[in-house]
Amino acid sequence: MTRILPQPHSEFLERICDAVARDPRIHSLLAAGSFIHGGLDEFSDLDFILVAEAAAHEDLLASRQSFAEALGPLLSAFTGEHVGEPRLLICLYGPPLLHVDLKVVTLADLHPLIERPAILVSRDRAALEARLDRTPVAWPNREADWFEARAWIWLHYGATKLGRGELFEAMGMLAFFREQVLGPMLHRRAGLPQRGVRRIEALGLNADNRLAGTVARHETASVRGSLLAAARLYLDLRSDDPPSVTTPGMPGALEEFIASFDWPLPAQTSA
Repeated sequence: MTRILPQPHSEFLERICDAVARDPRIHSLLAAGSFIHGGLDEFSDLDFILVAEAAAHEDLLASRQSFAEALGPLLSAFTGEHVGEPRLLICLYGPPLLHVDLKVVTLADLHPLIERPAILVSRDRAALEARLDRTPVAWPNREADWFEARAWIWLHYGATKLGRGELFEAMGMLAFFREQVLGPMLHRRAGLPQRGVRRIEALGLNADNRLAGTVARHETASVRGSLLAAARLYLDLRSDDPPSVTTPGMPGALEEFIASFDWPLPAQTSA
């Protein structure tokens, strides 16, 4: 399949393919992310998997910064412990600015997969294809009970911050709730892999604009309305695939809790 890539992406792809072909420590180069599932544009990251030869894995992992520096003007890089992936090096190149992820693994590490990567370079393509054929591929979708066990606790947490007048904290919880609960459930409703709020607009998953109602201004009334809107939208999305057990007293208990606050709350912003 022919892909037409933006020029910075295309040029970087050529450089990394050449570098891998010259590096005997690297068995294969794979591409993941939007390169394979579509939608790659000038704003996209490039996600690469460097499959190291088993004997060279530790060396490549230790020297990945210098490998990345040789690929172009590297402005900054850090490792991915914050997402539970210390093998990942997250890079910013430029100009033009380009975000690139480099993950160093071995053939034995290629399991499980959330998507089947594209093979760009390989010293033994047949062996790699066979390995990928044997590897389960499954997107990490959440079950209905996972959402229900967390939704009301997270909404209550946001409400407690509203009650204290910590509006930025409450707004942060609303953003977190959209990413972890509402966005995935909107994707679920459309029969798509649960991808947070990624491409919600492009996919038309918020056609009724109800998700926008969960985005608050730095005003107590706005945060209050957004919390209640998030609860209502969750209930609507929950009906698509109800959990085995629903949380007793909800949403009534949350609504009563929010209604019990003294108004106006602290930290009101001026008009």
